[in-house]
Amino acid sequence: MKYVFMFASDASLQAGVAPEVAQEVYGRIYAWFGEHEADIADGGAELLGVETATTVRSGGSVVDGPFSEAKEVIGGFTIVDVADMDAAVALARSWPALELPGNSVEIRPMVVDYSQFE
Repeated sequence: MKYVFMFASDASLQAGVAPEVAQEVYGRIYAWFGEHEADIADGGAELLGVETATTVRSGGSVVDGPFSEAKEVIGGFTIVDVADMDAAVALARSWPALELPGNSVEIRPMVVDYSQFE
């Protein structure tokens, strides 16, 4: 089953992390993608900062940023293909950035069979 992992962080909690620690964790994140290559259906992407975001809302209005009230922002995503939600949770728990404060991995099953909408 395919799941999207959305990697989120709270920048205010990240501010106290020493740059060398952050860089070491980032290196392990790169290694994590190599170690779990068999489970990754799409490499995904790291996103630029939330200050670069633009949102188009229902009705067509355009605003800077995603949601002004959000503390956590999505910094990247990947798509994994594993047996079930338990396997997805186990894989997400191994995400190296979870060692740093304010980080999380949101897991969502993907719709892969659109025939249910016909």
